[in-house]
Amino acid sequence: MVEAKKKVSKKRPIVRKKSTAKKKTVARKKAGVSNTQAAAASRHALTDRLKEDLASSKNALKRVQIAANEELKLVKKAAKDEVVVLKEQLNAALKREKELMKISEKKIKKMLVAGEHWEKKQLVKIRNAAEKAISKVKKR
Repeated sequence: MVEAKKKVSKKRPIVRKKSTAKKKTVARKKAGVSNTQAAAASRHALTDRLKEDLASSKNALKRVQIAANEELKLVKKAAKDEVVVLKEQLNAALKREKELMKISEKKIKKMLVAGEHWEKKQLVKIRNAAEKAISKVKKR
């Protein structure tokens, strides 16, 4: 009998890892020295521009605040002047009202005096009429 031959795999030679000292290192180029310099320059330019923008914004805000304060002062002064005018008008109106009250009180007193005078006259007339009527009755 012929036995089937088994394939025997060849043993590969064992490759050992080389130590780092034995490896050849490829000299790397620095990652774009010019790129980093350009990036730094553009970054500095951007920060300078942002600082300028911030400074101009601050100055603009200060100018706006100063203008607003001046307007506020003008508004306050106008309001105070208006209050003074309104107080004067109110005082004048109150004075007129007092005068009208005095006049009306005088008229009321005159009317009361006139009413009392008329009442006395009427009482005198009634007495005279009553006396005449009594005297006519007595004569008969």
